[in-house]
Amino acid sequence: MSTMRLEIITAERQVFSDEVNMVVAPGIEGELGILPHHAPLMTILKPGELLIRKDNEEIYMAVSGGFLEVRPDKVIILADACERAEEINIERAEAAKSRAEQLLKTRPPGTDIAQIQAALRRSLVRLKVAEKRRRKPPSPTTQP
Repeated sequence: MSTMRLEIITAERQVFSDEVNMVVAPGIEGELGILPHHAPLMTILKPGELLIRKDNEEIYMAVSGGFLEVRPDKVIILADACERAEEINIERAEAAKSRAEQLLKTRPPGTDIAQIQAALRRSLVRLKVAEKRRRKPPSPTTQP
């Protein structure tokens, strides 16, 4: 099966760098499916779920926005923030969701509603990605 190089980079670290079979990313105008030999492009990413297929494995990540560039030899994602499903602290994400929902209900003077809505979207994406990790079936063990 054909592969392509995928690099995911944030300001803090390189989140991912490996050969993959497919990437599905949340583009600003909808989901983007990228396969090897895809036409070059550059687009803005919105907060959402990132799916990476590598051999028979599916890797889920939460991305909070950024840029995606498809080059002839690789795909580069420059993300504002990106977390693997196993890195997501569910309690923190639930707390962020509750805070954002409460602020949207009360709308205290001087609050930026767009910023609160963005925080709510980010927390919902993080919870969705973390849930996929919980539902993932355990890998089969090898028998002696």
